[in-house]
Amino acid sequence: QVTLVESGGGSVEAGGSVRLSCRVIGVVYSRTCWAWFRQAPGKEREIVASISVGPAYAGGISEEYADSMKGRCTISRDNADDTMFLEMNSLKPEDTATYYCAADLRRICGEDWADPGRYNNWGQGTQVTVPS
Repeated sequence: QVTLVESGGGSVEAGGSVRLSCRVIGVVYSRTCWAWFRQAPGKEREIVASISVGPAYAGGISEEYADSMKGRCTISRDNADDTMFLEMNSLKPEDTATYYCAADLRRICGEDWADPGRYNNWGQGTQVTVPS
């Protein structure tokens, strides 16, 4: 188990950018799946992006993005600091939500990368608000 601590949320003008951070505290293994989800009031939690770390990938990492976020966000990890980032650009009011980082330390991401049920570690969430 690890502890995940998000930061970086806030109110951002439409069209603006935000960079969210997720600090990982604890032991991290060589094959892991990390992700950002978001949940707006009255809606289900949905995937934003995932990043998988493992020797099976070229360069050691593999990224996936929700269709709604492709071209507007970048997920990354800093292995030295055990921190994961989500940078979002061209923000829209519909991006308003609580953003959560999640981790599965048991295996790399697979076809179920977008399923919140496969992640067994969650942060407390950070709010991003894009006023209309």
